[in-house]
Amino acid sequence: MAVLRLFASAREAAGTGRDTVEGATVAAVLAEARRRYGHDFAQILDGCGVWVNGEPAHEDLPVGAADEVAVLPPVSGGAGGLPDRRPRPRQACRL
Repeated sequence: MAVLRLFASAREAAGTGRDTVEGATVAAVLAEARRRYGHDFAQILDGCGVWVNGEPAHEDLPVGAADEVAVLPPVSGGAGGLPDRRPRPRQACRL
């Protein structure tokens, strides 16, 4: 059993941000979450990152009652994206 933390669209699809879910591995916890929260949640989960105790996780990682499995959907940027950090050509000063 592990604590499942859901964020953003995963939280909205599940209707909760936190739950306790049975499973001995990350894969088992996620399978139970898919069963519990349904098709819409399962579709979102396919594109999410999964972390255990703050570290990226693979599906066969064992988990226990003291572990936190976090589901993090991808985030999109705001208007304009990242600032352009390329050097700009120098322009002559006009006095």
